[in-house]
Amino acid sequence: MKKFKITVNGQTYEVEVEEIGGSGQPVSPSVGTQSQSQPAKVVETVTTPEVSTAGTPVTAPMPGAILDIKVNVGDQVEEGDIVAVLEAMKMENELSAPVSGKVLSISFNKGASVDANDTILTIG
Repeated sequence: MKKFKITVNGQTYEVEVEEIGGSGQPVSPSVGTQSQSQPAKVVETVTTPEVSTAGTPVTAPMPGAILDIKVNVGDQVEEGDIVAVLEAMKMENELSAPVSGKVLSISFNKGASVDANDTILTIG
């Protein structure tokens, strides 16, 4: 088994891969035998961004990529202000502040991929 670290969209994965043919040449099974190979084990070593538990989260309504974060930590926002832009299904979706307050934390950077319900930023 060989271990590799692979980074995909900013997330790091540690994978173990079993080497089947030692010389780099293709290996063909002999007649009457079945290959006993198992799928490679994937061990996630992703560090999740810290999310503040105080305040109101602004979450991703669907999976996509962050095109822009329109605010900075410490900025004062009003309810309805556009705080981020999410690209999903080839469309730009503007995310607005659900409440008025100060931006307490930003969990993702521009260009990051997010899943549905991920907290993008927190307003308190």
